[in-house]
Amino acid sequence: MDAHLQRAERPVPLHTAPDHQGHPPHGAELMAKQLKGANAAVRELLLALSVGFALPGPLPADFQNKFMSGTVEDLDSLVDRAEAAGLLRPDGTVVGTAQHTLLTATPTAKVHALQRELVTVFTSAGQPLGNLARELARGGLADPRVAAELEQAADTALENDPRLASQLYEEALLAGADPLATAARRAQAAAGDGELDAAARIIDALLVSPDPPDVRRGADVAASVWAQRGMLARGAHVYSWLGPGRVGPSAPLAAVAMIGAGDRAAAEAFFQHDAPAASPTLLAAAMVQTGQGILASLGDKPQQGLSILIHASDMLNSAGTALPLPETPAALAALLALHSGEPHLAETVCMAAVAAGQGGNAAQPRLLLLQAWSAMMQDKLEDARMAATEAAKANHWPLVPRDEFMCAALEVGLARRNGDVPELLRAWERAREAMLHTSVDLYNLLPWGELLIAAARLRETRRVAQYLEDAWKLLGRLGGPALWAVPLHWSAVQAALLNESPTDLAPHATALARASAHSQLAAVLATAGKAWVSVLAGRFRTGDVEAAARLLGAVGMPWEGARLAGHAAARADERRDMMRLLSCARDLHPQGSPGAGAAEVQAGGSADAGKGGQPDASGLSEREKEVARLVLEGKTYREIGEAIYISPRTAEHHIARIRRRLGAENRSDLLARLRLALGVEHSQQLNPQQE
Repeated sequence: MDAHLQRAERPVPLHTAPDHQGHPPHGAELMAKQLKGANAAVRELLLALSVGFALPGPLPADFQNKFMSGTVEDLDSLVDRAEAAGLLRPDGTVVGTAQHTLLTATPTAKVHALQRELVTVFTSAGQPLGNLARELARGGLADPRVAAELEQAADTALENDPRLASQLYEEALLAGADPLATAARRAQAAAGDGELDAAARIIDALLVSPDPPDVRRGADVAASVWAQRGMLARGAHVYSWLGPGRVGPSAPLAAVAMIGAGDRAAAEAFFQHDAPAASPTLLAAAMVQTGQGILASLGDKPQQGLSILIHASDMLNSAGTALPLPETPAALAALLALHSGEPHLAETVCMAAVAAGQGGNAAQPRLLLLQAWSAMMQDKLEDARMAATEAAKANHWPLVPRDEFMCAALEVGLARRNGDVPELLRAWERAREAMLHTSVDLYNLLPWGELLIAAARLRETRRVAQYLEDAWKLLGRLGGPALWAVPLHWSAVQAALLNESPTDLAPHATALARASAHSQLAAVLATAGKAWVSVLAGRFRTGDVEAAARLLGAVGMPWEGARLAGHAAARADERRDMMRLLSCARDLHPQGSPGAGAAEVQAGGSADAGKGGQPDASGLSEREKEVARLVLEGKTYREIGEAIYISPRTAEHHIARIRRRLGAENRSDLLARLRLALGVEHSQQLNPQQE
């Protein structure tokens, strides 16, 4: 080797005093001017480390060969020089500014060649790339090995972390993964993260392809997305398009969607009730039992369906698997329990499913709203509000149309039970908008029933008429299954009573009586309907009304029972009957004011039992005295209504009538006259601040 060549290979010091942050000054200029010639080996080392190679090796093959041949100095010397120049940290990683400059200044083809060689090093050693795969993909490297590893990582995250899975699938596409082959899984991840529009676009691209891969999964995702949009019939149509020959293990899900849309024949063509599970796994058994349970709910012994669905829910909880479903078995079991008059059972099923994460994040709001509905039916209004609030905050995305509709109907139900007319009007406006974004299916009949009653009270029946017509048609196509039809018939009876329309009431009362042979709930509701008619006609027997009210409480409708007893008490001719019915109402609805009952007992000695509904010497009837005592206690219209089971508007009418009867000109005058009318003893018990 001649002297000239020896001088060229002699190491040249790198004069790069670092700044106070440890970064070399003018990184780009340094890379361009100083890492050349004899210092090119330092540059080559730093570039290898920048793309992901690590010390002590292995390093790129060409670079290793230079060490072997003696073309460059030893590795330790290169590392010392790079560290001394402030370009390499003690842990063997390149300083960020230097790394960025090297990767930017080096031709892309060379960077990608080094990256592919790095991937080969990992794969040859059987070592996973881990986060390096994500960095390589985001850096623009297209390599099937990187794409495959990202796909595999996304598949692993798909059920438990759909957001991470979405990111990994997108990075796999950047690395060269097949968009069509991953479409169904990418759509599942998007739907699981609340991105319904993105999921729908991906599925559309899949389903229009000539021979779509993973098409069954794609159909499951599409049906789930349509169900969340409140358009379950479209999900059933997807399975019809898929056909029995390709549906495979998804047959039970097809049955759920088709029965929900009112097509029992198609459901039975896809899924036989005695079909064995596709495999002996918890998941497969849970899916089969879901289909069996929903079919059984249409028969003469629907309680069998409830038992089967609870088993399916328990198994899916144990499986810990989140699949795209039109309805979870827990939601279906809760619906059957609610339709059977067992809201406590519905509540416990939902709570267990929420705790187990059944159906993944996307299913949580639905389960929490059903839990809230169950609490409302049991007259646990605060519990219902808490569960509804939790549902709205369960995910980082807003409620999907199906859940928004149920939440709006729940608000209507809570406002109606509170007797708060302004709150009811606000909730009704929200529900009116929500109903425009959904359609009728078998699994949302309870909200429609609640809206039917509210519409009758607000004289807005025309707003829901078409939807209720669709509901009756859907039930007719399914053969009028008693379990599913009975609560809606009861809602129609209540709406007819509010509308004072015997013509509208008759067919639903008849349907309840006919269903009584197969449904305990129907028998109770038929009895309650007769009691309501007799109360409103003013020709009722106290014992019959009380029995009907307590039966309503026994089937999970305590508020309805208290309401019936309270209305009857207001129309009772005998004081003892009024007291008996009020006591029944308070038993069923403990949230009522206990003070009202005490006041009644205290005033009992001065009341004429034979004049229960007529004014006495005070000029007030017993009912008006009851309202007057609550006014003197400082109660609002709403609080008076809660205490004696009338609406705030009715309480207002009572007070207006009392004012006219006593000739009071203003509130102060009214309070003074009421004290005189009720006697000095009562006025002395009042807190002066309430006056």
